[in-house]
Amino acid sequence: MPLDFLRRIEDATFPLAVLDEGDIQCAAVLAAAELIEANLPEPGDAVARSALILRITPLGRAELARLRRCEE
Repeated sequence: MPLDFLRRIEDATFPLAVLDEGDIQCAAVLAAAELIEANLPEPGDAVARSALILRITPLGRAELARLRRCEE
C-alpha cells in the first residue's frame, strides 16, 4: 500500500532510487497525491524502470504524523 511505502521511506536519505515495480507504483500514487516529489518513469516505458524520490513533502510529513496519532 502506498501509505505503508511512505512509512518505509520516512527516514530514508534523499534522493532515493526505487527499482521495485510495486514500489514505483506506490511512489506514483504518492506523487499524484502530492505526498512526495519524485521523478517517475513514463507509463509503459519498458526501459526506464526506476524512480527517483526527491523528498517527502510537508503534506506527506503531515500525513505521517496523522497516521502516528491514529495508531495511539
